[in-house]
Amino acid sequence: MNMNVPILNAAALAALCAGLLPAADSQLVNLVMPDAKVLAGVNVDQAKTSPFGLYMLSQIQAQGAQHLQQVTALTGFDPTRDVHELLIASNGMPGGHSGLILARGNFDADKIQSAALAGGGSTITYNGQTVILDPKQANAVAFLDASLAVAGDVASVKSAIDRHTTPAPISADLAALVSQWSTTEDAWGIAATPLSALKPPANTTNPQGAAIQNAFQSIQQAAGGVKFGDPIVFTGQAQADTAANANAMASVLQFLVSMAQMQAQQKNPQLAAVLPSLSVTASANLVNLSLNVPESQAEQVVKAKPQTAGPPPVRRVPRQRQ
Repeated sequence: MNMNVPILNAAALAALCAGLLPAADSQLVNLVMPDAKVLAGVNVDQAKTSPFGLYMLSQIQAQGAQHLQQVTALTGFDPTRDVHELLIASNGMPGGHSGLILARGNFDADKIQSAALAGGGSTITYNGQTVILDPKQANAVAFLDASLAVAGDVASVKSAIDRHTTPAPISADLAALVSQWSTTEDAWGIAATPLSALKPPANTTNPQGAAIQNAFQSIQQAAGGVKFGDPIVFTGQAQADTAANANAMASVLQFLVSMAQMQAQQKNPQLAAVLPSLSVTASANLVNLSLNVPESQAEQVVKAKPQTAGPPPVRRVPRQRQ
């Protein structure tokens, strides 16, 4: 058994259950690396108060029932029950494998440690904290107290442990963005860096692809969030380097939405019914997106599976006798 399963996979499952996030937990934010560029947050507790959150929770429990039961039996940890809030952070280095998953919840550290050791993991002590390593010693998890967990690559986890006792805050600009989006949205994500820094431009000889690539390379930072209710409201904002590039980006997005709607009409009618409510506008150097989806319609989109056309029938031609 890989010791990453109880924490890292469980955290990923819990992230699907986003709910109201009045403000990001300050203790979680204080553990984020000071050079962080990409952050995402969710409050799982409040998901249980929204119809869509309850629906997603039931889907996770139904589809992963056996796996969840195994995780709970081994560790005493049920991500659909025991995770209250999540914060995911990275410094956004292209091709990097460093990052943190920070969780507020209920954790039986001793039982989780026993399960990890039985699965080939190991432990070390760092700065007074027990750090559980996976069998390859590439990833780690530490429980700073009974309700606070930090997981990620070993170096990032050790650095977070250091910040638990010696604070090293994130930049003031990023802190302001976290406060803005975590206060107004139920689940949110921020990329506080040019997108070109997160992913180097790909080579393309397709003029249309090049235009799309150039439009998105002008993004200096972006953020988005979702607020659950009826309707469910998705909001996004991208900041371009110039007003002209913001207008160009809005035009590209509107084109992509039109293309997606045409394709969805054949393959995913439920999604096609949602896309017309997506609004894309430009104001100065900002591109704003908003999408309102009735809760029942959102459930239908989740339930729907894209319709794929099967291979054309093979027409067999009788062999002619020689």
